[in-house]
Amino acid sequence: GGAKINPGAAEMASRVFQVSRSNVFRLGIVVSRALSNSTTGPQDLVVIGSGPGGYVAAIKAAQLGLKTTCVEKNSTLGGTCLNVGCIPSKALLNNSHFYHLATSQDFKMRGIEVEPKLNLSKMMEQKDTCVKQLTDGIATLFKRNKVAHVAGHGTITGSNEVTVTKDDGSKEVVQTKNILIATGSEVTPLPGIEIDEKVVVSSTGALALSKVPEKMVVIGAGVIGLELGSVWSRLGTQVTAVEFLGHVGGMGIDMEISKSFQRILTKQGIKFKMGHKVTGAVRSGNSVTVTVESNKDGKQEMIDCDSLLVCVGRRPYTDNLGLENVGISLDERGRVPVNDKFATSVPNVFAIGDCIHGPMLAHKAEDEGIICAENLLGANGHLDYNCVPSVIYTHPEVAWVGKTEEQLKEEGVEYVVGKFPFAANSRAKTNADTDGLVKILADKKTDRMLGAHIMGGGAGEMINEAALAMEYGASCEDVARVCHAHPTCSEAFREAALAAYCGKAINFS
Repeated sequence: GGAKINPGAAEMASRVFQVSRSNVFRLGIVVSRALSNSTTGPQDLVVIGSGPGGYVAAIKAAQLGLKTTCVEKNSTLGGTCLNVGCIPSKALLNNSHFYHLATSQDFKMRGIEVEPKLNLSKMMEQKDTCVKQLTDGIATLFKRNKVAHVAGHGTITGSNEVTVTKDDGSKEVVQTKNILIATGSEVTPLPGIEIDEKVVVSSTGALALSKVPEKMVVIGAGVIGLELGSVWSRLGTQVTAVEFLGHVGGMGIDMEISKSFQRILTKQGIKFKMGHKVTGAVRSGNSVTVTVESNKDGKQEMIDCDSLLVCVGRRPYTDNLGLENVGISLDERGRVPVNDKFATSVPNVFAIGDCIHGPMLAHKAEDEGIICAENLLGANGHLDYNCVPSVIYTHPEVAWVGKTEEQLKEEGVEYVVGKFPFAANSRAKTNADTDGLVKILADKKTDRMLGAHIMGGGAGEMINEAALAMEYGASCEDVARVCHAHPTCSEAFREAALAAYCGKAINFS
């Protein structure tokens, strides 16, 4: 057994025999299969939004036996991530990387001689195919798990009521015991610059350009700007990234990693204007003249391009959500305030994902959705945000979890550093892909792993070992004493842990 179901959840929990938490989680899946779901009659849970947080929460709630409905305003399920975010961008990143290998000296060095030709429409078709397969897959998962799907814009019209406005203007009112807000985020506009998604584009338009631009200016050298800038740079565009801050990679990246990362991207052909801001953009036909200004001395310069990509961040999406109808106020950054159980100021209205505090990451939203659904049945789950990893899917990839050196210094924590370069890793050598390193930070006294920062091929996969280690409070010695398969790139992670633990790696000095 585990924590007993609280009295407030007793009625819902009766569907799963009012057993202890662990048994609820085991038996809920079986029970949910026996329940047919529709929006007729009161629901146990209505989820507004079908992005990674919303659809995962809806499925988990249904598996636990709750009568669940998911409301989605778009024509397809999956939210920003699956439709115009994580998924299509990774398809283009992967395929543009192959094209870059073929058109650079890389293939020739490997003894492969080809004369590649870009078929952009075919590349876009492959991207669209995988998006459709995954969004259709969510619809299938909803059916199999008995999650009801209502298409339309969901508005909270009462603490136990969601009104869905459909495309034809008709309305459907759904009564529910609980409401979960999972409405995600939207592109933050830049004042004075109008996005048309043709010449002046957001990330959405940058994923669907009909031809390769000759010159592109990217406003913002954060995660999205670097990923999409890399895609078009590989395909032949002259890319210039304008960044207000003095480093690339956005917030949370380790400064040592960021500097090395920028050098590699510069070598790949991307130009950077660091410590600059865009003060204006004038479109003339199919070209744009961008005015940039130095933060240091105010000096201005003009940059001409035929594609301007605005990547200055995202903001919570709460339009016409009806929060005022139940007395919920947004915070100073437009987010929905919640407690550590994801409950708003209205006890049975919850919120997760990009519309609340924390990093705007799909996997963070997914975990919050699962925890929130379990907590409805009396669990006491929480999410350790320090163990939520971040990844930039360029090449090399950059990934991190936990604290940076800068944060540890600011907090006054004594720490040690263990590093291992991929140039000394046998698998990276055989792959002829040796850019980057693994950097691990550990508590000087206890050896507990405090942070991991990886730049290299497959960093996005490798960072999960660090997240697991940190979630379980592992020391660097713990990791160093785990046998890692040889030859693998993940041996570099073990070697960096060894260097942090005892001061020296085996295969590098």
